Amino acid sequence: MVYGAKERRMRRIFRSDGRTLIVAMDHAGAMGPVPGLEDPGRVIEQVLAGGADVIMTTYGVATRFTEAIGGAGLILRVDGGTSMLPEERGSMSLIYDAIDALRVGADGVVCMGFPGSEFESETLPYLAGLVSQCREWALPVLAEMLPGGFENPAKWWTAENIAFACRLGAEMGVDFVKTRYTGDVESFRRVVEATYVPIVVLGGGKTKTVEDLLGTVYDAMQAGAKGVAIGRNIYQYPEPQKMTAALAAI
Repeated sequence: MVYGAKERRMRRIFRSDGRTLIVAMDHAGAMGPVPGLEDPGRVIEQVLAGGADVIMTTYGVATRFTEAIGGAGLILRVDGGTSMLPEERGSMSLIYDAIDALRVGADGVVCMGFPGSEFESETLPYLAGLVSQCREWALPVLAEMLPGGFENPAKWWTAENIAFACRLGAEMGVDFVKTRYTGDVESFRRVVEATYVPIVVLGGGKTKTVEDLLGTVYDAMQAGAKGVAIGRNIYQYPEPQKMTAALAAI
């Protein structure tokens, strides 16, 4: 490993204040044509103008819209292999690797981790393998740690389970974790305290109001989150640049 290479890449993801605003644009890799992402290049230009630090996206977008991405931070989604079409979705798997990420100029990679789900025995081993490979190439790894996966959130997405999942990601060697906000400052602070790597909060589905989104982000940051990774609540907003600027100001 080249000394300092990972640190330089992490500085492209996190600002000097240790925080980051990541715009998630990886949804179409599993969901197909997503409203708001018809023109990825235009969305990228708008959110970067609004103050986004990082674009998190698919291999296709990373290779086709290099000019729009420019000097912004770039995180590549490296797992997938399933889509929303089947009634019963199978397990995701690694479909790209560290070399692919480096070839497109990525500053980091992201993949899922689903402790407690029926796919635990698939997602956790491939996460571990990715961490090992990326360490060799000094490439930061972001793990999206969601207890139980996306099935039955009411059962699985408790504060205790989210803390468990985030700590598990840290123990597996990831550089930072993306997860769900628990709903209140006190419980999320316990998640942060239990996890010795930075946590960024995911945006999830489109919120009912802008105030709901901004309030959630504010509370998460007060609890110790180091940033957010938000997609649909930005690019499905009528003015993505303004929404990005509002989030960047928090």
